[in-house]
Amino acid sequence: MVLNGGNQSSVTIFILSGFSEYPRLQVPIFLVFLTIYTVTLVGNLGIIVIIRTSPKLHTPMYFFLSHLSFLDICSSSVFTPKLLGVLVVEDRVISFKGCMAQFFFGCAFVITEMSMLAVMAYGRFVAVCNPLLYTVAMSPKLCSFLVAGTYTWGGMCSLTITCSLLGLSFCGSNVIHHFGCEYSALISTSCSDTHFSQLTCFIISTLNEVCSLLIILASYVFIAVTIIKMPSAGGLRKTFSTCASHLTTITIFHGTVLFLYCVPNSKSSWLLIKVATVFFTVMIPMLNPLIYSLRNKDVKETVRSLITMKLLFPSI
Repeated sequence: MVLNGGNQSSVTIFILSGFSEYPRLQVPIFLVFLTIYTVTLVGNLGIIVIIRTSPKLHTPMYFFLSHLSFLDICSSSVFTPKLLGVLVVEDRVISFKGCMAQFFFGCAFVITEMSMLAVMAYGRFVAVCNPLLYTVAMSPKLCSFLVAGTYTWGGMCSLTITCSLLGLSFCGSNVIHHFGCEYSALISTSCSDTHFSQLTCFIISTLNEVCSLLIILASYVFIAVTIIKMPSAGGLRKTFSTCASHLTTITIFHGTVLFLYCVPNSKSSWLLIKVATVFFTVMIPMLNPLIYSLRNKDVKETVRSLITMKLLFPSI
């Protein structure tokens, strides 16, 4: 704590409580999360390498998927290393600047991933509804512009919310009842009026969630209509298989976001918020590469061919 001009103490460090209420589970939880984080890094890096090295996968759909994997690595790496440290080290301190940086990057990657899923839905719409014009409509220039737009938008939204947090006073308890600098946990430690910050966060969160879901729903309504009109069962199965992985990812991602929206910010729900945040920041980045590798025929065939090439020609 330091004193500001009004003789009021101001927080310079935060203490993360993590899962300190379960001391006997610290080591098992650490091992579980370490395993999940390892799988996340290996799985998502594997997806990126496979897409980059296989000419067959140099399409707009897999271009977006490679960026989704990159975002999963980034979003998981914002929280998980600190979470692992909190579980095994008694010093659970994070500086004020470090906390705000963690929140900024975590928020930016989440909003960017939300926008990326909407862009991927639009890409699926073009591929299914206008297959002959797909490569023309989804040109490399447009794909790069869409991806750059998602990163820029995520950064701008996160910067706005972070600035609203920086305008608050943190002069009470410096204990954050969380394993990271999550918004509701940070707000609960503030001793000033948080109305403007909460309103800013609500508007930006609602705008992103509603716009993303509208784009996704509109895209899949047109896709569903096109699928119904397909004369052949083979085309129907192929179209469904290409969309199934994306739909699964969307359901898990937005389902968790909407669940967090519905949880009240109170002491009785802190554990629930922590568990939901763990699923959102630790589990989902691990699940995405599994979903896209296990349910995607092109990815599985590429992996098989790469493995076969290495077995037959190990020197290559």
